[in-house]
Amino acid sequence: MAGHNPWPDEGNTGHIWDEDLRELDNPPPLWWMLSFYAGFIMIIFYTLYYPTIPLTNNSGEFTKGLTGWTAIEEYNEDFQVLKDWRVAKFADKEEQLAAMSVADILKDDDLRQYAVATSKVLFGDYCAACHGAGGAGNPSFPVLADDDWLWGGNIAQIEASIKNGRIGNMPAKGMMGNLTDEEIDSVTDYVIALSEGKANDASFAAGKAVYAKGMCLACHGPMGKPLAPAGAANLTDQVWRFSSDRQTIRNVIAHGVNVKKNGEYIEGTRQAIMPAFKERLPNADVNVKRLAVYTHQLGGGQ
Repeated sequence: MAGHNPWPDEGNTGHIWDEDLRELDNPPPLWWMLSFYAGFIMIIFYTLYYPTIPLTNNSGEFTKGLTGWTAIEEYNEDFQVLKDWRVAKFADKEEQLAAMSVADILKDDDLRQYAVATSKVLFGDYCAACHGAGGAGNPSFPVLADDDWLWGGNIAQIEASIKNGRIGNMPAKGMMGNLTDEEIDSVTDYVIALSEGKANDASFAAGKAVYAKGMCLACHGPMGKPLAPAGAANLTDQVWRFSSDRQTIRNVIAHGVNVKKNGEYIEGTRQAIMPAFKERLPNADVNVKRLAVYTHQLGGGQ
């Protein structure tokens, strides 16, 4: 910077570089000053018009503004516009879903695809917490993407399960409740052998006898495969309702499923309850069908 100011009457600040580069002290343009002051006016307007200032009384409240506008209200209004548009656009398909049976919906490829496409959010909201994304099954809950069904996998049975719910039932210590700890160990090994195809080995003869004594065959069938889907597991495959761990299998045999005494669950019993969704789902008459079709299409529907 030069040590002198060759242009003292120019209105510069006296800051000069490279002999003739200087900083002037001119006022801003009028348009800029008007915009600057208008900004302050807009701050005042915004503060009064919109919810703005948090209150200091630890209530979590804030000034509401002259209009009472909130972002969530605007979102709800916009979302309602979207819902109204969807209702108008797909009204004919929704009427078909309401009028047709789930079996007929499956036969109509276009309507089936529509039901599947519009079920993904419903499944995520109401089913995925237990059955996992895509029906993969969370721990201790049934997989919906395989072909193993406790209550039947045809479309009508799936619809009934979703609509009315299901309650598992397995008595503790056999049908008569008369198995000893040693017998429970023996039948546990036999049940595992059934799943591995080794049940005919002579070493499991004692377990096979306990299987008959405990009346396990009444639900699971003489050879470990239920004669009809009624909530009993198929013991001949390697699909386990809770776990394939031997201790878990033994505990289920010993303490049963949903076993109560004096109105309370006994210690160690496993709880296996699927609630009825006929009163939980919005527009349940249609959405139960929609979810039934979606579940059937996950890969394991019969």
